[in-house]
Amino acid sequence: MFGAVAVLALPLAAEEAAKADEGAKPEQAAAAPAAKTGAVEMSQNDKLSYCIGLDIGGNFKQMEVPLNADLVTKGISDGLADKEPMLTKEQIRETMTTFQKEMIAKSQQMREKQEKEAAVSGEKNKKEGDEFLAKNKAKEGVKTTASGLQYKIIVEGTGAAPAATDTVVCHYKGTLIDGTEFDSSYGRGEHATFQLNQVIKGWQEALQLMKVGGKSQIVVPSDLAYGERGAGRDIGPNATLLFDIELLSAKPSPPEEEPETE
Repeated sequence: MFGAVAVLALPLAAEEAAKADEGAKPEQAAAAPAAKTGAVEMSQNDKLSYCIGLDIGGNFKQMEVPLNADLVTKGISDGLADKEPMLTKEQIRETMTTFQKEMIAKSQQMREKQEKEAAVSGEKNKKEGDEFLAKNKAKEGVKTTASGLQYKIIVEGTGAAPAATDTVVCHYKGTLIDGTEFDSSYGRGEHATFQLNQVIKGWQEALQLMKVGGKSQIVVPSDLAYGERGAGRDIGPNATLLFDIELLSAKPSPPEEEPETE
């Protein structure tokens, strides 16, 4: 007989694929928030029981598996009471094997759909990014490096330029070529601190062309950013990225600690 852990594990791949599929559609309106309800007094065991049921129901709804709630409840009740199942062992085995195959097939279909959508989106983004770079290259003050990175110095800093391994502090805003903002330290109200050689290649190169106290605008080709994989909901495959960067400080990173030996 299939155990509870096995049953719950079956739809996980399809669930993740479904979530990723939703993430590929930023134009979809967000669902209205559920109405808040008052706190209910329950014992820890009762709360756990309810939470497990809620989790199971939510997961299978996400998978669009039309379960019969009454029979789910009866199955749980019979299992807890160690009652004789309504189905034979052979029926249970066949049912769960069929379900598993259906979930695997559904997950595969979702992955294939996402891969096709990503390929189409990536080709479109690459074409539009190349066109943007070609036009931007001709603008006054814009310089293009051998790697294809484009930058324009807005304020020439007076401090030193950071080394590749330095820890830098900066403010920045990142947008897509259509103006969509995907990240901003200004919006968060706090600067960003990171080791320079641990960020995308476009940033590594651009910040070493700046001096502390300086401000620059940069355009990062996709191969110097997140490439074919993209990042998050907003940065699609092969996306060209724009950044306004203000370099606040740079200092050598502390040496990595040697692992202790016994």
